[in-house]
Amino acid sequence: MADSLFEMRVFVRVVERGSLSAAARDLNLSLAVTSRTLARLEARLGVRLANRTTRRLSLTEEGQVFNQRCVAILADVEDAERDVARRRNEPAGLLRVTSTFAFGRRWLAGLLAEFQALYPQVQVRLETSDRLADLLEGGFDLAVRVGALADSSLIARQLAPNVRVICGSPDYLDRRGRPQAPDDLLGHQCILYGDPPSGHWTFADGAEVRVGGDLSCNDGDLAHTWALQGRGLALKSIWDVADDLAAGRLEVVLAKHRLPAAPIHAVYPTNRHLAARVRLCVDFLADRLKQQGAKLAMLRDGWGPAP
Repeated sequence: MADSLFEMRVFVRVVERGSLSAAARDLNLSLAVTSRTLARLEARLGVRLANRTTRRLSLTEEGQVFNQRCVAILADVEDAERDVARRRNEPAGLLRVTSTFAFGRRWLAGLLAEFQALYPQVQVRLETSDRLADLLEGGFDLAVRVGALADSSLIARQLAPNVRVICGSPDYLDRRGRPQAPDDLLGHQCILYGDPPSGHWTFADGAEVRVGGDLSCNDGDLAHTWALQGRGLALKSIWDVADDLAAGRLEVVLAKHRLPAAPIHAVYPTNRHLAARVRLCVDFLADRLKQQGAKLAMLRDGWGPAP
């Protein structure tokens, strides 16, 4: 395709300038290369496009038709290149984002709507799942992920710090007791979630407890709901449960036993030639989430240790 476009450009310039030598000068090519290019084009098409002498060139009927089509095609190519180059600096087009159910609903939905309002030429599609999405296979521009990141060729930028807590409703804790050590979790209903749900709760010191319970799901928000209903303990991000902790609807247990930090990251395929809509969205999310993270940090002391 690149060779075809080159041949078209040479042919159109020859027609515009009326001679091979003038076209060669314009294109900074030798006369021999220009002549061979035109001959190769005619051989590939199987028709003569121009009758030419050292001083004069005249198009055949086939050459006239081909020249009109080439001019239109090259104009479309130039328009496409200008449009893509403009989008490098002016955000436009479809932005596809993936995140978890809970974080997507609670935080990203509103933030991405605000971002779209700032940049009306951008269309946003948010897909939520607690299964880790393959960005390249799924065609996503950006993922917002919570927790440790697997080694990969993807680019990751931390958007905000995050701590996790084990929490339950005061009603549940009044009935079942408040665990004082990690091993006490073995006697509790622990709500498991994820895709697949994980029954291994690991603490920052490396201690691991294999927990279990009667309820499990693939949606962090459902686990949150069950915890509010007094059905058991859930391990949740502070971003998901801060309001319920502040209002007393949930209570942190084992606050002295730190859990590994789980920062919030933006993940995208590459830093090179990043589309403006992706670059600006990452900057926007980092700014907004950093502000919210500072508010959570001020409230965190009563719920558990900082990361």
